[in-house]
Amino acid sequence: MRQFEPFEGTIGRTLADSVPWWPTPAHPQPGAPNIVVMLIDDLGFSHFGCFGSDLATPHIDALAAGGLRYSNFHVTPLCSPTRAALLTGRNHHSVGMRGISNWSSGYPSMRGQISNHAATMAEMLREDGYTTFCVGKWHLTSMENSSSAGPFDQWPLARGFDRYYGYLDGETDQFCPDLVYDNHRVEQPTSVADGYHLSEDLVDHALGFIHDTVSVRPDRPFFTYFAFGATHAPHQAPASYLAKHRGRYDEGWDVARDKWFARQKELGIVPQGTELAPRNEGVEPWDSLPQNQKLLASRLQEAYGAFLEHTDDQIGRFVAGLEALGQLDNTLILLMSDNGASQEGGPFGVLHEMKYFNFVEESPDEAVKRLDDIGGPSSHSNYPWGWAQAGNTPFKWYKQNTHEGGVHVPLIAHWPNGIAARGEVRTQFHYVTDIAPTVLEAAGVTMRESYRGYEQMPIAGASLGYSFADGDAPSRKTSQYFEMGGHRAMYHEGWKAVTRHLHGVDFDDDRWELYHVAEDPSECRDLATTNPGKLAELVAMWWRDAEEFGALPLDDRGVQLFGARYRENSAHPLSRHYTYFPPLSPIPPQAAAGIGGRSWDLEARVDRPFATGGVIMALGTENAGISLFVQNDRLVLDYNIFGDHHVLVSDVEVPEGPSLVGLRFRRGHHDADATLTIDGSDAGTVHLPFLMRMFSTIAMSIGHDHGSPVSKHYVDEFPFEGRLERVDIQLISPGSADEKETAAREGMARQ
Repeated sequence: MRQFEPFEGTIGRTLADSVPWWPTPAHPQPGAPNIVVMLIDDLGFSHFGCFGSDLATPHIDALAAGGLRYSNFHVTPLCSPTRAALLTGRNHHSVGMRGISNWSSGYPSMRGQISNHAATMAEMLREDGYTTFCVGKWHLTSMENSSSAGPFDQWPLARGFDRYYGYLDGETDQFCPDLVYDNHRVEQPTSVADGYHLSEDLVDHALGFIHDTVSVRPDRPFFTYFAFGATHAPHQAPASYLAKHRGRYDEGWDVARDKWFARQKELGIVPQGTELAPRNEGVEPWDSLPQNQKLLASRLQEAYGAFLEHTDDQIGRFVAGLEALGQLDNTLILLMSDNGASQEGGPFGVLHEMKYFNFVEESPDEAVKRLDDIGGPSSHSNYPWGWAQAGNTPFKWYKQNTHEGGVHVPLIAHWPNGIAARGEVRTQFHYVTDIAPTVLEAAGVTMRESYRGYEQMPIAGASLGYSFADGDAPSRKTSQYFEMGGHRAMYHEGWKAVTRHLHGVDFDDDRWELYHVAEDPSECRDLATTNPGKLAELVAMWWRDAEEFGALPLDDRGVQLFGARYRENSAHPLSRHYTYFPPLSPIPPQAAAGIGGRSWDLEARVDRPFATGGVIMALGTENAGISLFVQNDRLVLDYNIFGDHHVLVSDVEVPEGPSLVGLRFRRGHHDADATLTIDGSDAGTVHLPFLMRMFSTIAMSIGHDHGSPVSKHYVDEFPFEGRLERVDIQLISPGSADEKETAAREGMARQ
């Protein structure tokens, strides 16, 4: 027969005149190391103890003491773009990830997924015989394709990973996460009451994957990409960790910045001549704050510190697991942050971060009434700007900005068999695209020019490997452009031009600043007026690189792009009519009917005996959301506005047997009216004083309430009893009569 598989033996008529042959399996070079790339979310340059803070990170500090700290390492100022550049070694615009994977702009720079012309480290390493694991936050799949219906071609297993355990969106609740195991959704293994926390669960699964491969296939080295949900909001930690941090930050952010900055200079993390950047606009002196604002800010920082310490303990547990297996010495660990500290808590911080995304400013006087909730399951907290800037010491600005506060982060490299230096600092400029070539070089793997039929983009990064043994070697990365939402910067040979763009301002009107960051790393001395020639040179370089690496067109849209899902060729019907047939897995918000901030109708066909009930549809968590359910033979709506529950109970019973139950939801200006319906007749109306535009990143549930219960009227998932045949949701088009009437009322309200 014709041989389709390669065969170099001989096939005769009988075994006696035949010669067997076995293909040689792919295998990396002898002694190739295991590789762990570990990512912490929204962590500032100074947050590790070994980078200056007094936060509790002893296990991370131990890795630094046994390896190297890179004090001049940079990333993009946002999570998905950094992850795309990290895994591929190419610039984030080039691979289709200008912003977060929740967006698709219609241009090659923003597809919400990594181009197939940019193979990941996992894809390259697996081709050469590595076993590959991904654990934690992914955020590299177009979110409209992240439901259990797929398609799965951009999920972790399709981008080079043999096993996956984690979550696909940008954040999740640490006590009640939205979990994916390989290519399917799963429930968390234990409950909050039993002490569940996501970070611990991730370590359990990472070590489980590694135990399997080390035990059964010890000949194959492993690559583990470990992306914690920590320390992204919500800042949530076990109660014992929260208790340990009570009162630790009462001196405030000014004292903390001064102490952390002094320690950075002692540690050699920043040069002695570095200046501490002035407070960012909107950050007030700590001593000038009202008492309630101080109380709130301190407690929010306590939650962050507890979250980070808990994460550090999990890293320690993971490293101890590698050591127990005899794998630590020949494992290259690269530990870093994906961007600077987050500004998304606003000037005061928030008990519920969803308020930030709903454009609601939570006053400290209101929030202090629930101080003891902060950091636990009943909060979705994020700290204020002052503590974010402290985390970015000595820099200014934050995540999302291309100033150093957004893009300058810690990097630790630990590899006992491959790095002889212990506890040293490396000062060469490097960028996140340099991680992939570093890993491939250590593994002895060459990037292919073609992968699975796709011509491959050239690698944009330069390996850090040369610096492992030589701290004085000149940097092999001399230039890098930055762009995020119109914020732009150009680094070249110790100089940096940067502009902070304001949304809606003409890009040509942005004011460029110029810093000699080799001498002024905290961007305190703007030389734009004294050295206009250098500024013009760098700005011209930015435009050149922007064109070369696909950063154009400039686009400062952000949240507006969430609405771009309603387009041709998307997963969403142009009719905006959705029909769900239970049972089905939870549906991620961007794959589900987008009921936030708009008018919509829901109708459910149910068949139930008396005295049975359960959830028909739920979206959100105990901190904010909406739930429609049957209880005590009545139809019930619970509209949970950040813990303020507005409950409507039908004025008639849901009949026994088959019936149609529903909800008619009509938005106003910042409010809404909701009407329950039973078999086509109205059964009660409630006025809702606030219209939520974004409920949660937790998936929509049909027939149960996935995650922490939205309503206090039931516990756990409260699955629907009887038969829930189908649920239809019709979004009301902006051009419809209903929405036009609403727009007219909004116009009157503005007047």
